[in-house]
Order: sequence, then structure tokens, then C-alpha cells
Amino acid sequence: MTGACCELTWLRFLLRDLRLLHHEPALLYCDNKAAPHIATNLVFYKRTRHIEMDCHYIRDKIQDSSVITRHVNSEHQLASIFTKPFGKETFVPMVYKLGVQDIHSPT
Repeated sequence: MTGACCELTWLRFLLRDLRLLHHEPALLYCDNKAAPHIATNLVFYKRTRHIEMDCHYIRDKIQDSSVITRHVNSEHQLASIFTKPFGKETFVPMVYKLGVQDIHSPT
């Protein structure tokens, strides 16, 4: 999430330099339910000291309304196709959404 927030911040500065203002907060989707809670809730801070810099950065971005976090299920997270096993009924639509084509199939 921190890497994505850094990229979003960089894009905002680039757009501002190009005189294209974007006032709406960016939507940041995450398939980890704990990450947005840790980033927004100070209660979790004592148990997550090893990621405190990341938490503070994301928390600042959420508080200044430049980022809004949303949860997305793993089944809808397209990057999960590279890291998790799926059945054919889930795998085939994800491959289609990614635009992957079989170059050996007959046309």
C-alpha cells in the first residue's frame, strides 16, 4: 500500500506541474483486511512496530483526504492469479480480464 501511495503522490505532483488539478481522493484497493485497519487505527500501532513508517505515511495520506482505502476480495484481485491457486471457473475469467491470449490456439 505504501508503494502505491508513493506512486499516487508522485502522479498528483506531476499533474499539478502540468496544471491539471485533481481534487478527488484516489481509491486504493487492498485484498488484506488488516492493512487498512492498521493504517487508520492507532490502536494497532503497539503490535505493528516493524511497519510503523509505512503506517504513518498511509495514515497521513488518508487523513489529508488524498487516498481512500477499499477492500477487494482475493477472488476479484487480478494479481492473485500469479500467487494463488484457483479453480477453472475463477481462473478463466481472470485470464480473460488480463487480456492473455493463447498464441498456439487456432484462429
